[in-house]
This record gives sequence, structure tokens and C-alpha cells, in this order.
Amino acid sequence: MIMEYMVQGELFDHISRKGRLPEDEARQYFQQIIAGVEHCHSKNVVHRDLKLENLLLDGQGNVKIADFGLSNIMRDGNLLRTTCGSTNYIAPEILSGKHYGHEVDIWSCGAILYSLLCGTLAFHDQNICTLCNKITTATYARPTHVSAGARDLIERILVVDPSRRITIDGIRHHPWFQPNLPPYLALNASQPTLDYEIIEKVVGLGFTKGFIMLSLHTNVQNNAAVAYYILLDNRVRA
Repeated sequence: MIMEYMVQGELFDHISRKGRLPEDEARQYFQQIIAGVEHCHSKNVVHRDLKLENLLLDGQGNVKIADFGLSNIMRDGNLLRTTCGSTNYIAPEILSGKHYGHEVDIWSCGAILYSLLCGTLAFHDQNICTLCNKITTATYARPTHVSAGARDLIERILVVDPSRRITIDGIRHHPWFQPNLPPYLALNASQPTLDYEIIEKVVGLGFTKGFIMLSLHTNVQNNAAVAYYILLDNRVRA
């Protein structure tokens, strides 16, 4: 088996060497993590074991999400129930034995962000029962050394009730997340990957390119969108 060599190792090792990261550096890593998790969720994949040890750095310092051994596919209308993951990063609904969905990965991202900014675990205790109680009650030391924006984002992610927990789209629009967001990470994973050759064919039917792309990105049901998907379906069937 040949795999990509991640020359800088685990993000855990990086933080162990440097301690808590400056907010700009932490934000850069977190933006990549969220974009990667968002892509997984767009394919209905729940990772279920996101942690610093499963985030690897290449030679340019780019984050790669690794170890999908505990991941699973979310089928339409079917939630998951298996208890799994690493305790320090595990979502409270998993510990409580409840059915759960993609929101468990968002909780783990919050625990990761805390570690990036603080250099320590948000949830840690030698006694496993005490640790689990801290997680199910979201009891952790609120960091005072970070900016108000970073603290607010952490608090919006580490919410016990998954229905009230911030979504990935909410994270993307949070003021702390936005600064210096690279263009290649700015695209929402839920937006369709467009076939520009098909778009040109639809333009030939009398629609403007701007109108077609707006229709596709906003999921509007109109003649331009219908023509695009008919032509796309014909290509797939050919």
C-alpha cells in the first residue's frame, strides 16, 4: 500500500512543540479542517474520530484529515447510534447513547479549535466518569486569553444539544472564521460541481451564462436549470 507521506506529522505534535497557536495560525488550520469536514458531510460521510492525532500536515503545512476507520455513511432518514470515538473529543450525544448525525463531527471540531488556541484539551480528567460528566454538561475552562470572537465560536460549537449547535454553514459565516479565507476554501461543498461544456450548450439555447449559473447555485427550478440537467443526464447515459 502506497500512501502520501505527511512530512510534518500530526497536528498534535505541532501543538506539543509550539504550545497554543497564534489566532491567525489556528484560524488557517481550522479553515482547512472545516472545509474538509464539510466535504465529507456533503458525501454523507461522518468521520466520528476527529482529533489532533488524525489531522496530518504536509510539507506546506496543509491539513489532511486521516483515519476513517470509524467513519460511517449517513443514509437518508437514518441516524447512527454506535458508541465510538476518542473520549476527549467525543460529542455528548454519543456518550449519552442517543441517535446522532453529522453534528458529532462539529463538536469534535470545537474541541480541536480549543486545543489549537489553548494548547490543552477542552475536556480532560484522569477519572473517566468525571470526564464524561464534563462532556455531557459542556463543562470546560473558558479561555480568557483569546479574542472575543474566538471564544464566541467555541461556545457556539460546544453546545450539548445538537439541534442548537452551530452548523458548518454557521461556522463559515462566523466573523472569526472569515478573515484571510483562501479562495479555494471559500466555496461551499454543497454547491454543485458544474459542467461548463454543458453550460455552453445551454447558452446556445438562448440563456445567458450568468443566469444559468445563478439558477444552478440557488437550486431554482426553471427552464435553464431543467435544460442543463437534461443535457447532463443524456451525457451520463451515453
